[in-house]
Amino acid sequence: MIEALTPRISALLDKKFALFGHSMGAIIAFELARELRRRTGLQPEHIFISGSRAPQLRDTSPITYDLPDNEFRAELRKLNGTPAEVLENAELMNLMLPLLRADFELVQTYQYCDEPPLDCPLTIYGGLQDPEIPREALLPWEQQTKAQFSLQMLPGDHFFLRSASHQLLDLLRQELLRITARLIQPRISGAGQV
Repeated sequence: MIEALTPRISALLDKKFALFGHSMGAIIAFELARELRRRTGLQPEHIFISGSRAPQLRDTSPITYDLPDNEFRAELRKLNGTPAEVLENAELMNLMLPLLRADFELVQTYQYCDEPPLDCPLTIYGGLQDPEIPREALLPWEQQTKAQFSLQMLPGDHFFLRSASHQLLDLLRQELLRITARLIQPRISGAGQV
């Protein structure tokens, strides 16, 4: 996925950028940042990671992407991330199951490779009631950056980005405003100099 995504996104990186990813998207954002650093030397101004254990921690959860359909649906129901209306709609689930299985396979077969930490700040978000990814699984993200690291725990389970969406969006907005102010400040400071 990263090999396919990198050339497509590279054309958009003529401006400063930040990355955000939740769960599987967090690993994609992290690996995309590392691949961009390797290929182009560019790194994001900030990476926001949500609901994902630190990549260097081994996931000991059972493999589920290849379970029979009824067992896979039961796993989806347990995760509480797929609305009941979707799970109960046979036609929609027939369309969605291959996509969901591919997502799960991507996550469940992910292999972390050690590299030097990134130079950009990392902000990590976790759910206070997330049984799969507790705070202890989020703290080691700090080893993935040489820059600022912060961890925020929000009310909710793994899908706290829905249950605590207003709080999460407010935190993201505040941090993006700080980043923007930092990027604009040197231009303003130097504007009157000759």
